[in-house]
Amino acid sequence: MTLIKTEGNVKKLKQNSLIKHENNTKKLKYIRDNYQLYLFILPALVLTIIFKYVPMYGTVIAFKAYNPLNGIIGSPWIGWDNFKQFATTPDFMNMLLSTLKLSAYGLLFGFPIPIILALMMHRVKSVGLKKKMQLILYAPNFISSVVIVGMIFIFLSPIGPINQIITLLGGKSVNFMTEPGWFRPIYIISGIWQGAGWASIVYLAGLSNVSQDQLDAALIDGANIFQQIRHVDFPAIKAITVIQFILAAGNIMSIGFEKAFLMQTSMNISTSEILPTYVYKIGLQMGDYGYSTAIGLFNSVINVILLIAVNKVVKKLNDGQGL
Repeated sequence: MTLIKTEGNVKKLKQNSLIKHENNTKKLKYIRDNYQLYLFILPALVLTIIFKYVPMYGTVIAFKAYNPLNGIIGSPWIGWDNFKQFATTPDFMNMLLSTLKLSAYGLLFGFPIPIILALMMHRVKSVGLKKKMQLILYAPNFISSVVIVGMIFIFLSPIGPINQIITLLGGKSVNFMTEPGWFRPIYIISGIWQGAGWASIVYLAGLSNVSQDQLDAALIDGANIFQQIRHVDFPAIKAITVIQFILAAGNIMSIGFEKAFLMQTSMNISTSEILPTYVYKIGLQMGDYGYSTAIGLFNSVINVILLIAVNKVVKKLNDGQGL
């Protein structure tokens, strides 16, 4: 019996090795036949390595008392001291929660809007009207954060148009930019206005693959517009939606500091101080590069954990489909 088992195992091993050899041969043949495609990819690959992977060496600064005069190699090793210092900072939990809340609320309220816009624009039959709508919706994406924040301060100032409307309706003037409770709603709403139209492009591209035969069949079956969207349009972009959601959830801690920093005032600091603004102040304004790098690395680790966790959850809920 043992001899038969060992012979069977040897045969299986030989078969597996033959299959692997055949697969490797097929891959090499495919690469040789399509080498032009790989040449096109090569510049992007080289740039990614240079600007994404090579700078990772700089993360070692997080474990050193970095001094620019001594360089990375010459700076003394201090281990986890920078991380311990950050974890024991009095405002650590407040900043972490502020960052999570701002990102989570932005994802919760901002993620569905591009999908809804894409589904609505897909239903517009007039080509001219659709182009005008796209121009209006895409334009805010090309406005810089500095200009956006300047517009916010003008519109929401105590003598701005919004407060003028409030006072005309019998209300009291509100200083939106100094009240901590208004920081997150203003940040999220302005972000949706700026980016939702541009983000809808990928969903519109997916909706272009919707079969007209399926739509006609749904109409014949008596499906109303909402049923058509649910059973015909949305399935065409379901895979794209899942991937976009995983990526968005994985980047939940990756808020750019520019807009939050520009909207920050001494009065709303309790909600506007988030990890990226703190890193900017500690690293570039105060010059403590090791400490700021440690905070940035902590931020990146949380992003990776969230990405893996969300991907696993989505795979379970979506029949094994994820990243």
